[in-house]
Amino acid sequence: MPAQPTDPAVAAFVDAVNAGDREAFHAVLTENATMSDDGSERDLEAWTDKEMFSSNGRMEIEETGPDGRSFTALYTNDTWGGMRTRWTFTVTDGKVSRFETGQA
Repeated sequence: MPAQPTDPAVAAFVDAVNAGDREAFHAVLTENATMSDDGSERDLEAWTDKEMFSSNGRMEIEETGPDGRSFTALYTNDTWGGMRTRWTFTVTDGKVSRFETGQA
């Protein structure tokens, strides 16, 4: 069985991405959620559309952090193929308020 984050908001984030479900994805984010990719701030809506939803993004989690809010994963999409990535999340009131990703 693949690894799964223990934080419910992070687990819901992963499930929404893997299902290609934009509605569920946005439901798990705070209203003003932010993100960065390889240390650069990105426009969350534009980035997730390009890197996740329009390109069939999928996460296969390899290892989770002890806090349930970080993991490494094989991230695959139609644009870049597969790459090992790291993900960390800030959760506020049960929703993801920030995530940071980049190559691992």
